[in-house]
Amino acid sequence: MTDDDCQPVAVSRRICAPAHEIFQVLADPVRHPEFDGSESLRGAVSTAVISGVGDVFVMKMYFSHLGDYEMNNHVVEYEPDRRIGWEPEAGRGHPAVAPDGSGPTRWGHRWSYQLTPDGPDATVVTEIYDCSRAPEKERAGMDNGNVWIEGMAETLERLDALCGRQGNQPSPS
Repeated sequence: MTDDDCQPVAVSRRICAPAHEIFQVLADPVRHPEFDGSESLRGAVSTAVISGVGDVFVMKMYFSHLGDYEMNNHVVEYEPDRRIGWEPEAGRGHPAVAPDGSGPTRWGHRWSYQLTPDGPDATVVTEIYDCSRAPEKERAGMDNGNVWIEGMAETLERLDALCGRQGNQPSPS
């Protein structure tokens, strides 16, 4: 399989909140575990709000086959209220981090969120996972990113619960 054969996977959801409010949550690493649908995030090591391309934020992670480890996330896309994205790099405790520092720790995969206003008080949020630049073995192990679709849908559902205004809820009497 060539890089051209691997297309990004994307999941979208309309959230009843302005893009600015949603972006503020996405740009705050401390908030990420609140909406993580993969349930792999355990907390933020970095507490600074993301402010632009070049920022790096560190997250505590857990997967049963890897145990506890950290990921260093390099911000590669940043357009306030429109788009934010990062490329993860294996960090402290990750098995890919060789003791001599010579192992590959950044595979070129990317997580991003695109926010498209849909009226004055709603936004279509699209979470995108792109592993087209990752090594073929890594892409194959995650079915070219398709293994993340269910978790991405859950992430957007949780983001909706955090940011959305429940327009269908009965008003208090």
